[in-house]
Amino acid sequence: MLSRRSFLNGTLAAGAGLTLGSQQTAAQAPAAQPARKRVIVDSQVHIWKASTPERPWVPGTVPQLPEPFTIERLVLMMDEAGVDRVVIVPPILEGDRLDYAQEAVKRYPGRFGIMGRLALDNPNAAVRLARWKEQAGVLGVRLNFTARQAANQQVVGWLTDGTADWFWPAAEKLGVPVMFSTTAQTALFGPIAERHPQLSLIISHMGVSFEAVRKKMPLSDLIAQSAALAKYPNVSVKLSSSPLFSSETYPFRDVNSYIHRLFDAYGPQRCYWGTDITNSLAKATYRQRITHFTEELGFLSEEDKDWIMGRALLARLGWA
Repeated sequence: MLSRRSFLNGTLAAGAGLTLGSQQTAAQAPAAQPARKRVIVDSQVHIWKASTPERPWVPGTVPQLPEPFTIERLVLMMDEAGVDRVVIVPPILEGDRLDYAQEAVKRYPGRFGIMGRLALDNPNAAVRLARWKEQAGVLGVRLNFTARQAANQQVVGWLTDGTADWFWPAAEKLGVPVMFSTTAQTALFGPIAERHPQLSLIISHMGVSFEAVRKKMPLSDLIAQSAALAKYPNVSVKLSSSPLFSSETYPFRDVNSYIHRLFDAYGPQRCYWGTDITNSLAKATYRQRITHFTEELGFLSEEDKDWIMGRALLARLGWA
């Protein structure tokens, strides 16, 4: 017969074993993981210094703000808003020079990449393009086929007069991504995308330029041109500068249908958030430009936002 002492000893041992097992189970359980941070990448910001005799702006150009928009000012705004990386597009007043953008790349490693400008009518342009991505921080080319601020007004005609014809096969062969802006000429990129399927073409600002806004062109027609190019896998779109196109205050609900249309056409892996912040600085804070997409667009899932807010652009530009 089991004695009372034996029973108590057995019970205590069993209890100790259960306690030890519970402690081991708790110790072996994985610790709670912190929430994964969404990487936020702005697909376009201009920066520039003041014009000086030693470093003058391109004659005839005008900045988007009366004062310089410096590296220091941008980094402060990025840190306050929670922006991890920015694609710098040197403004037209800088011409083809990259030195100030490259200063940002050098001072803040990993936070800045550059889409540099290239004058397609320059006799040395092909030679320069051949070594384009060897330049520090340079990810690709940004082309502007609009009249705004352009010192050479003929750029508007480069798409149709043969000036740009040499560039597309060369950029395709070299693997150079191309961002472009036009004024109601986005449809002209359909044949280019079809002839050069390995050329990455990225529509800037949903296909809406400042000139189009100034001339009050119907946004629906411009968005339709951009959406039509979604059938080409090598074409993608920056959903950038939306406050500029809006006639409302934050959260800019009158442009949300255009964003939705392009999202439906291209999907989350071919859409990129961006601000072009100096083109509408007074209309919204940097943080509001983020929350417009992360909090106000109900048709986007959290995974969609991960792609659009940064992941997709990093993949498209090969920016590790």
